[in-house]
Amino acid sequence: MQVRTTNELGLRVRKARRSRSWTQQELARAAGVGRQWIVALEAGKPRVELDKVLQTLAALDMSLSVRDARGSGPSDAGIGIAVPDTDAIVDAHRDPPP
Repeated sequence: MQVRTTNELGLRVRKARRSRSWTQQELARAAGVGRQWIVALEAGKPRVELDKVLQTLAALDMSLSVRDARGSGPSDAGIGIAVPDTDAIVDAHRDPPP
C-alpha cells in the first residue's frame, strides 16, 4: 500500500494496531512513546517525529520504504536507505559553548 499523506499513514497504523487487538496504550508502551502521541499519529497529525514513527512501525512489525514515485530513472527498490541520526546532525551544527 502506498502512503502519501500523514492521514494515510495514521490510518495504516490504526489498522495494524487493531488487527493485533491492541489499545493505543498498548501500542504506545510497545513503541516507547506516549498514548497521546499515538492518538496524534493515527489522526494524521502533519508534524510527527520521524524517529517515533519508525519506533511505532517497528513495534507493529512494519517498515518504511522509499522509492521513486515518478516512474522515471533507476528504481531504488531493494536498496536499503539508512535513516540519519538527526540528533547527531543537530549537535554537529550547534554553536560551541562560549
